[in-house]
Amino acid sequence: MTTATVLQFMQKTAEDEALRQQLETLLGVGDGNISSEAELDAAETAALKGDRAPVVAEFAAQNGFTFSATDLVRVVDAFQQHRLGELSDTEFASLVGIAIDKVPENIMAATSPLGRLSRYLKKTYLGISETSI
Repeated sequence: MTTATVLQFMQKTAEDEALRQQLETLLGVGDGNISSEAELDAAETAALKGDRAPVVAEFAAQNGFTFSATDLVRVVDAFQQHRLGELSDTEFASLVGIAIDKVPENIMAATSPLGRLSRYLKKTYLGISETSI
C-alpha cells in the first residue's frame, strides 16, 4: 500500500541523518525530520503539499520508497488535519489506511488529546508504559 510506504519514508527521516539532511536541502525549509505530526512544521507542510511534492516523491523513490506526489500530499494533509483537531484519531488512522491500534505513538503526537489520554490511562491504570509495549 502506498500510504504505508509514505509513512515508512517519513519515519526514516527520524532515523537516518543523511536522508534527513538531504530532505532539508531539497525542501529548503525545516529540519528534514517529517516523521510525525509533531515534527512536521508549517513550512515543511506547505512545501510537501505544494510544488516540492513531486520532487520529494522522486527523491523518496531514489531511496527505495515508491509513492506518488498525490499519496504524499494525502498523508501530509491528514497529519495537518489531525494536528488541528479536524480529524479524530480513528478518522486519521482510517485515512492513512492503518488500524487505530497499529498507529505508532510518534504519529499520535502530544497534540492529540485522545492520544495523551490513552497514554495516561495505560500508564496510570494499566501500568503499561511506552517502553513495555
